[in-house]
Amino acid sequence: MDEADLTAERLEREMERLLRLAPRIRPSAHRRSACGAASRSRRGCAGAARNAGMTGSAAMPAAPDLSALFRRPFAEQVVFFRGKLGNLVPTAKWDDLWKSQHDRAFMVAGAAKADLLADLAAAVDQAIAEGETLQDFRKRFAEIVQKRGWHGWTGDGTRAGRAWRTRIIYQTNLSTSYAAGRLAQLKEAGFKLWIYRHSRAEHPRLQHLAWDGLTLPADHPFWQTHYPPSGWGCRCRVVGADGPKSAARLGGKPGYTEPPAGWDAIDPKTGEMVGIDKGWGYQPGATVVDTVRALKSKLDKLPPEPSIALIQSWLKAETFARWFEQPSGSWPLARLPDVDAQAIGAKEGVRVAMLSAETAAKQRAAHPEMMPEEYARTQDVIDQPTHKVNDGGQSLIYVREVAEETTGGYVLVVKATQTGKALWVTSYRRLSRQEAERDAEIRRLLKKERK
Repeated sequence: MDEADLTAERLEREMERLLRLAPRIRPSAHRRSACGAASRSRRGCAGAARNAGMTGSAAMPAAPDLSALFRRPFAEQVVFFRGKLGNLVPTAKWDDLWKSQHDRAFMVAGAAKADLLADLAAAVDQAIAEGETLQDFRKRFAEIVQKRGWHGWTGDGTRAGRAWRTRIIYQTNLSTSYAAGRLAQLKEAGFKLWIYRHSRAEHPRLQHLAWDGLTLPADHPFWQTHYPPSGWGCRCRVVGADGPKSAARLGGKPGYTEPPAGWDAIDPKTGEMVGIDKGWGYQPGATVVDTVRALKSKLDKLPPEPSIALIQSWLKAETFARWFEQPSGSWPLARLPDVDAQAIGAKEGVRVAMLSAETAAKQRAAHPEMMPEEYARTQDVIDQPTHKVNDGGQSLIYVREVAEETTGGYVLVVKATQTGKALWVTSYRRLSRQEAERDAEIRRLLKKERK
């Protein structure tokens, strides 16, 4: 994760382009959104999400609260969708863009005017990045339709039609951007096995239900066409594991390691393999997965919430513990609020504090009692400090007192470089559990406050 590894000119230019095109996003509660294909059935295949960023022997847990998880934005998902914003395609019908063409373009069937498309793309982008509900999106959609005078679209004219159409736009963008983001995570984690998990919908597609628990190598041809979603409203998912035991814990069925006979037979009604809706026999995000994997590391330029969530997932994974034992390059540790970063001279767009390999080595030597998992708490120290001290203009000292068996709290020091182009964690340590010692330490730190 060395910054030098992330600065290929092509990726830098791509991110700058995406940021110019994307609307400004306000940090908000966990939410999500949907794509622009439009005129299909309302069959449900409601599915769950799962953490796909963990590596090592740990595998991705299935999530019980499906609706909440599908409205939690994460970095790869946001990056994937914003990669489409530079190519707003006017269309007359839903299949004017076909399969993987959706990876690089945004459309809403029947929307042909540039200003209308731009407004719809911004609304979907906000819904994804802020995890908005369908009701939130419907309000914004109605405002856009009225403002731009868009009439005659499929679903226009009746309350039921408008409800159906907005659900299609919302859910399709939600599910495809989610799937593409998770695909990037599965690839990044290097899971050997992928498991198909059905959504447990009340009225399931029987073919999708039949695939539940199917466990195949990540490179099996099945995934090229059957990686969900596989149709309108489908919320099935794929989880990754390192071996058969992990796969079984995640819902893989023992012995179900080959697709059912006839899985690749073509349905003459759809032109797709059996069980897949017309136009859905592809792997969302596959054509841009390498770009997404690289751009997702531009954490400073993502909205705060998915940026922080991604950092936390890395810190809590086994990968960080291994890096901490033999550090090289640097590791993103926490994100500063705008006001704090500005107070110590960080440039606009510089918000993520990194832990260098040198500092990590010093930390291990000076504070061997600190466990790798405690570094995931640095975000709490920043977000909920008991005291905050500006030490010398370009450094901030965060103090968070807690009453726990092993510590009385934490002290975190973050420093901006002279140029303001980077933020570095220079120290992180526990506070004493002894009240007198802790109070004396805090008084000493408070004296550092710049007058």
